[in-house]
Amino acid sequence: MSPRPLRVRFLALGIALPVAISVLLAVGALPLGSNPSQLGTDSSRILDAVPPAASADVAAPGAELAADTEFADDAGHADDRNAGALAALQSELARHLARGAGRTGNWGVLAVSGARGDTLFAQNHGASLAPASNQKLLTSAGALYHLGPDFRFTTFLLADGTVSNGRLHGDLILYGTGDPALSDRLLESEVAPFREFARELRRQGVRTVTGDILGDGTFFTGPTRRDSWNPRDLNDWFAAPVSGLSFNENVVTLRVQASAPGTAPRVRTQPEGALLPLANQGRTVAGGVRTPLMVVRDDPDAPIEIRGEMAPGQADAWRRITVSDPPAFAASILKRVLREEGIRVEGSSGSVRDASESRVTGTRLVAPAFQGVGDEGAAGSWDDGSSVGGTRTAGETWTVAVHHSPPVRDLLDVVNKRSHNLYAEALLLAMGRTAWGDGSFDGGSGVLTRYLTRVVQLDSDGLNVVDGSGLSRLNRARPSDLVTLLAHMDRDEHADAFWASLPEAGNQRELRRMYRSAAAGNLRAKTGTIHRVSALSGVVRTLDGEPIYFSIVANDVPSPWAAKQVEDRIGIQLAAFTRPFDPELPASVRYAGRGTEVGEGAATAQDGQQDR
Repeated sequence: MSPRPLRVRFLALGIALPVAISVLLAVGALPLGSNPSQLGTDSSRILDAVPPAASADVAAPGAELAADTEFADDAGHADDRNAGALAALQSELARHLARGAGRTGNWGVLAVSGARGDTLFAQNHGASLAPASNQKLLTSAGALYHLGPDFRFTTFLLADGTVSNGRLHGDLILYGTGDPALSDRLLESEVAPFREFARELRRQGVRTVTGDILGDGTFFTGPTRRDSWNPRDLNDWFAAPVSGLSFNENVVTLRVQASAPGTAPRVRTQPEGALLPLANQGRTVAGGVRTPLMVVRDDPDAPIEIRGEMAPGQADAWRRITVSDPPAFAASILKRVLREEGIRVEGSSGSVRDASESRVTGTRLVAPAFQGVGDEGAAGSWDDGSSVGGTRTAGETWTVAVHHSPPVRDLLDVVNKRSHNLYAEALLLAMGRTAWGDGSFDGGSGVLTRYLTRVVQLDSDGLNVVDGSGLSRLNRARPSDLVTLLAHMDRDEHADAFWASLPEAGNQRELRRMYRSAAAGNLRAKTGTIHRVSALSGVVRTLDGEPIYFSIVANDVPSPWAAKQVEDRIGIQLAAFTRPFDPELPASVRYAGRGTEVGEGAATAQDGQQDR
């Protein structure tokens, strides 16, 4: 069963909450225990100061609050019981932030009612902080806007040559447009699309390929990683390179086995048949092992090295590691599958390194079709039949078969519930390619920044988009930015797809934290973890059903894992909050809360604990 949307509408045509956040930035955090109604401003002044933004359309640029505008609370006549409950909540939240991990580092926290529009708690909420994987909230919203929930990436098998007597006289080209899901995570197996390609080739009468198998990922351009990613992470699955042609999430597992004494150990790969730059300097020795076996690579683009010794009968050594050339990796596996399906390949496998060398990028043969490149809004899907960013013809290259990825709504489940960085980066680069024709980190970051400032209307001061995943410590966002985004997505046409992608607290297959608490089965939020950074942003309902948007971002903390305990206490405290709440209040949180079932797609071993 899919998550049940529960609709709550915003006061004042959906503008009270963004106004509240904007004014908070102007006047600073409210004193703990203060009543916003005491500021002496009514909602009519805010309505005059801010243009309505009831849809995802671009609002009038440059609209700003009047300098003397103050925060207005629709609950200005709240009784003493309301004020007392709010004061008690603020006191408890402040206490959590004044002890243990809350005393260390730089914390920014904001909690705002999605129904009343008042601020329940604010501390340093205007600080520009590294959001870690909370960056994925920004990327997800931008992907839904520019690509749409039903957008699918396309991967093509192309033939460059003619067929006669069962022989293809030329090369096969495996051409990708950014699909991160050519793996067994969402598919029957990682090679299932390749088997379909091989069978289609056979249906067209091909039994031998005289040329090479070439992987072409030049649909995306520029560096495959950001320079600001932690260099110590670059061999790990969560920092895999981004390419127009990705396969098996751009990681390979090495299995190193002892062989006969005096010889190098055997190296096998999973998936089988992968050709990798590998320097096997290891040795199988008959006597005692003096130097333990190691699998090392100092530079992620350098060959993988096997060093040290193994003894006969010693347990196999296993290592999962990122691949340096994803298109070549994919092409080598396709060659193996073709052989298994009865198609002989006389040439080798390799990759196209640059768009200038591609026989596809820049042609009108096949389509990663961008209808209206440069327009704002969803692009539909990339399909065969139009251009790939250019006008030159493609000689004898023709399409053999096409594979379509799962839709973006399914990919976002992986982005946010598994906190998968490769998927997030693929969506970022796809946004750049769609809107600006620039499928690079810079292009994607520019498009996402433009969306956040023009559509969501975040202030560009304090906002810095470097990547789509949050791996870079140079990303910057404020807790108030994240709360504004969450409020915006409730009014967005793709709100249901956005909320359904966020992990649910207490769910053992999503966000395993806060189990058996008021937040379990209720709170939905995105986690975030990089070195000395932890974050949690999302929505939770109080005991009375009142929706609360919140963002908690901590930088420079000695232990992100200890910081998460503080986040959990805050989330549980918000979920346990109670004050009179009229469910008929006009508001709009379309958020899947209590009573939802576990989503499909279990975590895999390689997800690990990177962002939990």
